Amino acid sequence: MAYFEVNKVFKHFGGLAALSGVSFGVEQGQIYGLIGPNGSGKTTMFNLINGYFPLTAGKILLEGREISGMKPFRICQLGIGRTFQVVKPLKRMTVLDNVIAAGFLRTESKIEARSLAEEIIEFCGLTRQKDKIAKSLPIASRKRLEITRALATKPKLLLLDETAAGLNPTELDEAVALIKKIRDSGVTIIIVEHIMKVIMTISDRILAINQGVVITEGTPKEVASNSHVIAAYLGEDYSA
Repeated sequence: MAYFEVNKVFKHFGGLAALSGVSFGVEQGQIYGLIGPNGSGKTTMFNLINGYFPLTAGKILLEGREISGMKPFRICQLGIGRTFQVVKPLKRMTVLDNVIAAGFLRTESKIEARSLAEEIIEFCGLTRQKDKIAKSLPIASRKRLEITRALATKPKLLLLDETAAGLNPTELDEAVALIKKIRDSGVTIIIVEHIMKVIMTISDRILAINQGVVITEGTPKEVASNSHVIAAYLGEDYSA
């Protein structure tokens, strides 16, 4: 049994099948990539994992325990944190206060929440910006704040949804370094990312989906050379 499992998951929105029988397993300590064209169901999968959407059918398990049907706050308490594709910090609050707010999931003490927040802020390289108002941050720092807030909930499994989008080459390298640092700290990661340089560099294994159906699963090299993956991204003319 894998550390985290998605077992034959279906999600329908009325007559639209967003996901159809998707299954995969993630081992503890892995960085597991999830790729697919726009609209393929990647963010829907994250919304099912963290309880934002109910499943139509199937099961999701963490450490052998079914979490399907649980409320998002309960799933977060059990150790699944996430970032969002569109970052929405508490704009009028400082970086520090944003992270303190997330830390209250684990403690009712403001002193403890502040201590945790300062530790995570330093870990993520935001110490110099901790007293800045969140809405004043550039996009790279906002994305880093999004990760920092998620880490303040002390996740065992972290879902990263396009955290590298909109970054320049230097910022991309810094983002990759941070993701590896998080993994090395003992957090298992599932990452959705369109930038192939990122996903192929850091993932141990990758699941490719298209139109809600699994195309293939394997190592980055295996997935990158799969003709069905190439066709999904570039068109049939490139898959020969």
